[in-house]
Amino acid sequence: MFKILVVDDEPDLRYLLRRILSRAGHEVTDAGHGAAALQAVRACAPDLVITDMMMPVMGGAELIHRLHTDPATARIPILAVTGDAHLAGGADAVLPKPYRSAEILAAANALLAQKADHE
Repeated sequence: MFKILVVDDEPDLRYLLRRILSRAGHEVTDAGHGAAALQAVRACAPDLVITDMMMPVMGGAELIHRLHTDPATARIPILAVTGDAHLAGGADAVLPKPYRSAEILAAANALLAQKADHE
């Protein structure tokens, strides 16, 4: 079981992702924007962050930048889910919206496997 942090300002999408990922056996926490995600990362030490890009308070691009430039969080893989892939620079993988359950699971599992191979 891996710990995954889902970051999206849409409560329905967070709920959907929590269900998909928890049914696959993962422990899932969530945050409604990038600033809350930074706090959650420090509290739960996730194995993977799945983030939307367009959010209030702090968007996905800033979240990705902060996570990758902090030595304590730089090795956490980040999957960006977005309607505009150009916004997702710096993410380890990008999945365009809309996506299917199987696609999100495959992308998440691939990043988690890569992380495990490098540890």
